[in-house]
Amino acid sequence: MGKADFLSPKAIGNRIKAKGLQKLRWYCQMCQKQCRDENGFKCHCMSESHQRQLLLASEDPNKIMDTFSEEFKNDFVELIKRRFGTKRVHNNIVYNEYINDREHVHMNSTQWETLTEFTKWLGKEGFCKVDETPKGWYIQYIDRDPETIRRQEELEKKKKQDLDDEERSAKFIEEQVRRGQEGKEPEEAPVFTEFKRECEEAKIAFNLAKGSCSSAEGNSKASATLGPSALKTAGSVKRKDVPSTSEAKEKKKRSALEEIMEMEEQKKKSVRVDHWLHPGIVVKVVTKRLGEKYHKKKGVIKEVQEKYTALVKIIESGDKLKLDQSHLETVIPAPGKRVLILNGVYRDTEAFLDSIDERKFSASLTLDSGRMKGKRVDGIAYEDFSKIA
Repeated sequence: MGKADFLSPKAIGNRIKAKGLQKLRWYCQMCQKQCRDENGFKCHCMSESHQRQLLLASEDPNKIMDTFSEEFKNDFVELIKRRFGTKRVHNNIVYNEYINDREHVHMNSTQWETLTEFTKWLGKEGFCKVDETPKGWYIQYIDRDPETIRRQEELEKKKKQDLDDEERSAKFIEEQVRRGQEGKEPEEAPVFTEFKRECEEAKIAFNLAKGSCSSAEGNSKASATLGPSALKTAGSVKRKDVPSTSEAKEKKKRSALEEIMEMEEQKKKSVRVDHWLHPGIVVKVVTKRLGEKYHKKKGVIKEVQEKYTALVKIIESGDKLKLDQSHLETVIPAPGKRVLILNGVYRDTEAFLDSIDERKFSASLTLDSGRMKGKRVDGIAYEDFSKIA
């Protein structure tokens, strides 16, 4: 009977069967041939090529086994190094990845009978750190590459140098503080005493114009001794030192403006509240406690209870849910749609969404109600407004 055609169902079935791993007992390591069933393996063992390979192996069986063992060890260690690095991993996980390759060296052709025996050998020879746990044996690759060791030494040296620099700078600062404290005398705290009057009927007088009187007396004495030209120069110098009334007014105006700005900032901060729920707005369910059925679903708030709880009607299914404020988030519509401002100075004001700033997580709105209708407001955070149903 001739061989089946390449595209015949039988040939396609044979190729599908040949894919992937087959049973280990029907694999011949000497010939590197995998048989699909017991009959195929029996036929292979009786073949001339297999008998020739057995004759070659019988000349020096230890050498053949050592070759397979060395190849198995090199491939296994290379997989640990490349795939897992120096991480601690279960030995069975590494072995399962190793046998995914159809052309791998099978363990029954090596000097090790079990994976546990091979794991212990790796630890004994110093290739890996091995430890036994209730879940099995774990291995950790020991990287002895000179380049890796040199890099680790450089990192440790850099860390040590950074610590030395920090300690040196800290000691220098302490020395500077100590020197500064040595030159200064300790300041004595002011002592406050009680005001006592010798006579209760005596009047208390305050001389607030003492400096001006002394300066006036000094000027009169100086005018008596100096000529008129000296008086002129002194008057001109005195006028230069005194600031003009216009500059004083500007300072007063500037400070008043700054005070108004500070008051506005404080007012904005005081306007913010910690609850934002409002009937008639569209919200999104963000909690996963209700299951995937309601997660990320949108709904309309029908009623607000005690500021922080809302009765939400799901748009898609029509179900009504009682949810906390922390389980909901606002919905941002497309530009041009109507929204309601929920927090801040313009709270409870309807507006139109103009644009969205994704970098600052904010939007620009145009107010559509209230006294400020038509005003454009920038920098409104996402959580401070929501779509109107």
